[in-house]
Amino acid sequence: MNTPAALAVQFSRVSKTFGAYRAAREVSFEIRAGEFFSLLGPSGCGKTTTLRLLAGFEQPDVDGGEVRITGGVVNGKRPYERGLGMVFQSYALFPHLSIERNIAFGLEQRAVPKGEIASRVRRAMQLVRLDPDTYGRRMPAQLSGGQKQRVALARALVVEPPILLLDEPLGALDLKLRKEMQVELKALNRDLGITFVYVTHDQEEALTMSDRIAVMRDGRIAQLGSPEEIYERPRTPFVAKFIGESNFIEAKQDGVVNGRARLVRPDGAVLWTAPNERPTEALICVRPERLHLHAPGEAPSGENQLPATVRALTYRGESLHVRAELGGGGDVVVAVRNEGQLNQRLRWAVGDPAVVSWAPQDGRLLEGDDS
Repeated sequence: MNTPAALAVQFSRVSKTFGAYRAAREVSFEIRAGEFFSLLGPSGCGKTTTLRLLAGFEQPDVDGGEVRITGGVVNGKRPYERGLGMVFQSYALFPHLSIERNIAFGLEQRAVPKGEIASRVRRAMQLVRLDPDTYGRRMPAQLSGGQKQRVALARALVVEPPILLLDEPLGALDLKLRKEMQVELKALNRDLGITFVYVTHDQEEALTMSDRIAVMRDGRIAQLGSPEEIYERPRTPFVAKFIGESNFIEAKQDGVVNGRARLVRPDGAVLWTAPNERPTEALICVRPERLHLHAPGEAPSGENQLPATVRALTYRGESLHVRAELGGGGDVVVAVRNEGQLNQRLRWAVGDPAVVSWAPQDGRLLEGDDS
């Protein structure tokens, strides 16, 4: 029998107001010990405010709910009383201290014996793949952006916090280094068993690293789940648009038959999709990679089919994105696998008639966005 993981963090109907602006609106969630948990959303959605409420840099409104860390209420406690580690986007390194001294700073403030500090600093540098003998005595100005990020991470890890907060720490890195650091952060989370709470606006970061993701909008959690759940089963148009690319096909719901929702397009075309638990609007979401493009008369039976006309072709390296105008109104994008575009003639050209199809189970019937 599996024992449920202990809870590292609990938010219970937490709200935060700045003047007339409500940055967090009765936010509730739980984070399990050892979990990599991401707060994801656009600028102004409340994710950083939520992290600051957890860190203790902000306090909830009066009667604005409870924040708990390992079961204890921390409302009113200052940051240093919460036992957390934090990595900032700006790195926040001390320019006048060596790398060793930067990393040792938190240990010195906690009055750790000097003989223990040196060994812990070396281990922290090795964890983030910085050679202590090469980089220990350098100054921050002598490091690259990626190296500074590793120092900031080592400085947070060296105090061995049970929970590590990361506020968009990879935002200043180039794409290649950012992808490398994503893999390393997830490995550290797994190997050390520390709970990671990660704030980002980058959907790929969240999908790559997270055990679970809370997608935020207007100070609320729009959807919480695993990366697979968020991507494959978005609940609302906002979540579907924010996580990956999506096509939205309008139709009118016309009942459920044999466990599938029957929908009718404005032009009379009948479509089928697996119904949600609480479908409220007949708006179908289908990912570009789940759509198929066929010549008229070649679409397989059993799939939803709509006539279309090719309007644009976009080369994306691993795929070719074909924008098609549907006969009943609206456009969709179909991701066609790259089969060697330089070695053979493209099958599709602008103006070609086509049929767009998809399996009923690949369409998601969305709820309306929360106001």
